[in-house]
Amino acid sequence: MNTQSLILVNGQRHSASAHHYHGTIEQAIHRAIDAGYRIGRAVRLGSVPGRLIGYNISNFGRFSGASYPLLVETEYGIAKCSMREVSPA
Repeated sequence: MNTQSLILVNGQRHSASAHHYHGTIEQAIHRAIDAGYRIGRAVRLGSVPGRLIGYNISNFGRFSGASYPLLVETEYGIAKCSMREVSPA
């Protein structure tokens, strides 16, 4: 797998409801960590091997971190995944 640099972009919360989503995202990430999905872990997306490279902290859009807390790199690219979509390799 390729090693790529990630760029951190400072952002701001746009509404009072963002705090609610932040808590939900935080809970989803803690559940993933408690289930053993830590950065660097080898996983599978169906039959495709991958590696957990981070956690999705996005609080907007179709693939928010509350539902898709895992960032998985495969030979096809990086995917935002739920814990139901991945399995230990």
